[in-house]
Amino acid sequence: MKADSKPSLRLASWNIRAGLGTDLRRDADRVLAGIAAFGADLVALQEADFRLGNRPSALPRDRIASLTGLEPLPIGPNAVSLGWHGNALLVRPGIRLCDLDRLDLPGLEPRGAVIVDLETPEPLRVVAVHLGLLRAARRRQLDAIRSALNRHPARPTVILGDFNERSRRVGLGRIATPFMILPTAPTYPSRNPFWYLDRIVHSPDLELTPLAQVRTKGPQPSDHLPLLAELRWL
Repeated sequence: MKADSKPSLRLASWNIRAGLGTDLRRDADRVLAGIAAFGADLVALQEADFRLGNRPSALPRDRIASLTGLEPLPIGPNAVSLGWHGNALLVRPGIRLCDLDRLDLPGLEPRGAVIVDLETPEPLRVVAVHLGLLRAARRRQLDAIRSALNRHPARPTVILGDFNERSRRVGLGRIATPFMILPTAPTYPSRNPFWYLDRIVHSPDLELTPLAQVRTKGPQPSDHLPLLAELRWL
């Protein structure tokens, strides 16, 4: 967080593909090094857990804080999962979880989202999402997220993650009002990105500025590139 007249946070979102890089090598430390390079206060991860069994974390819990300076929020359903349906949130020490709502999203694939209210310089709600591959399911999932948000008291909100959705009008249009879609760079595939699968959406009482993507030399740690943004309260 920066000392400024307006409080700010640096946010990031990244589908880490359970640590599987573009060289088809699974390397959790490479992912953690990438997260550390963000310099972020909050990072939303997708595919942070493996999909089988109890969905154990793809990242070593005992090295997350030492290698990134961030701590995982306790949003997993058990002792081995870092997140919910693979959605995990890492935060700078001092940011605390006030409220948690885990969502099972509709569709044939097992998909989910988490809604968290955080103790930050100003009130903030973060929604971490990973939507499905099927268009019809994504539309229902966006409707479900919007319905869930309507059940919560109003609060400055940012929604970020892997939306798997390229249509701003028909797809993201289901959530674009009153939310605003941040114009960001394409993220997929990471070697030569041209699809806008990862998104950051925010309520109009927040100001978000996209930041340059962080890329490593050589093979990429994931098939997605991360998104970064600076958030300010208005």
